[in-house]
Amino acid sequence: KAFGMIPNLHGVLSESPSALEAYKSLHEAFQSTSFDKDEVTVVWQTINVYHECTYCVPAHTAIAGMMKVDEAITEALRNGTNLPTEKLQVLHETTLKIVENRGVVSEEDLKTFFAVGYGQQQVLEILVGLAQKVISNYTNHLAITPVDAPFVEFAWSK
Repeated sequence: KAFGMIPNLHGVLSESPSALEAYKSLHEAFQSTSFDKDEVTVVWQTINVYHECTYCVPAHTAIAGMMKVDEAITEALRNGTNLPTEKLQVLHETTLKIVENRGVVSEEDLKTFFAVGYGQQQVLEILVGLAQKVISNYTNHLAITPVDAPFVEFAWSK
């Protein structure tokens, strides 16, 4: 209903009702975290870009636009440049370290994360976003999911 169509990702995931349900549940759970729309976008796109998901980066670019996320945030994430605020930059860097190191993050990195105003709750909430993105990014790699027509204008590659 949100897109006025069935996104290709959902069509692919529907081959396994449990996979689709898991993805949708994690999507709802992640949107219910303490993160605001900018922070949700930072976590999603950091993971999408790291995983080189050519389906999810354009889709989440469009979604960020619908959520009224500042385009400077979206473009920085897509292009690997610095984010407009220190707090968002630290969120990006921490998310990236969690993904790259499979959850092993140094005490110093966590201190930096906590120093900008985040807490243990937000560390755990990043994992919810990561679980959602692993399902979608990996599915798109395996299925070579075609980008939906409304997202084609935001095509992306590393």
